[in-house]
Amino acid sequence: MDLDTCVWLIVCATGVMGQFQVEPLDSTVLKGSDARFTATVQGKWEVMTWNVRGFLVLTFLRSGNVSSASEQYSASICSAEDTSCVAFTIHNASRREAGPVICTVQGDYGSKSATLHVQESGAVQIQEGDLKVAEDEEVEFNCVTSAWFPNPVVSWKLNGGPVDGNLYNDTHVPHGDSFNSSSVLKFKAVKNSTVECLAMLQTLTKPLSSTVFLVVVPKPPDWTVLIALVCSFGGVALLFLLIYGIFFCYKRKKEKEPNYQEEMSRRVRTQSQLSGLGPPGQKQGRVNAGYVTDGQTNVTSSDLTESGYSHTIPSNFFEMPDAVYNNHTEDDYNNVGEGFRKHRHATTV
Repeated sequence: MDLDTCVWLIVCATGVMGQFQVEPLDSTVLKGSDARFTATVQGKWEVMTWNVRGFLVLTFLRSGNVSSASEQYSASICSAEDTSCVAFTIHNASRREAGPVICTVQGDYGSKSATLHVQESGAVQIQEGDLKVAEDEEVEFNCVTSAWFPNPVVSWKLNGGPVDGNLYNDTHVPHGDSFNSSSVLKFKAVKNSTVECLAMLQTLTKPLSSTVFLVVVPKPPDWTVLIALVCSFGGVALLFLLIYGIFFCYKRKKEKEPNYQEEMSRRVRTQSQLSGLGPPGQKQGRVNAGYVTDGQTNVTSSDLTESGYSHTIPSNFFEMPDAVYNNHTEDDYNNVGEGFRKHRHATTV
């Protein structure tokens, strides 16, 4: 049972209770700041005491004398005109002083209790720092708060404007007698931006923040479609060239292969040239008109065949050598008494 309850029970048992009050009944301050309470007493009183977390830390006399356990605690009359009001101050408050604060006025006034809360602000930082990304790329920022009590309220700003809460999520982790938290923000990079993470407590006049800069560079061109088109057209062109090459080679091969009629015409021309039936102007062999076969002595014009050979020669006709085309000497012919030797000369030029 605390002191305030005991005093209240005693006053109730005696049926006597003075009129006084303590304000505020609930106070929240930031670590390192001052916590101030006031006690207002209606009527005459002489001694007032203050207890913090169950320890007597200050005694105040109506005359103005103060007895304090530490310089951290002080008390004074609120104003010269109002001596019924006493101000009690806890300087440089910390979480050690957090808890019940009890004011007791001796006599039949009893005690009044209030509660002190002390908050602590820690550090806040965006871990990624400044970023440089391509346009339309999804970016992620992680804001970490450490050594806060209680958990801070974390929010984000983008280019000075608030960010929708659906774009980030928070995680709080106890760390000893304080809290650490993490807030992750994700969004698509569109333009150069200022990204700010803010951590706020009730007792802070303004949030603590960490700011980074996001630099967005133009997205490199997507060559995928162009490469696909080039490959497609290139493949079609190569296929066309291949087919054309095969067709061209086949055509040349067919042109080099003579057909049946051309081959027969070529052979006829060749045989004609070999048989002396070549085209006009071509030099051919000439037949010796003086040649006769064995046993023939006379030759008539009718006896000459188309081939130019003599089959009947009169007995009194002497065969003479071709005066134009014969290149032989006189020894090639003998007198009659030795017998007539027949020679056929065909000179081909």
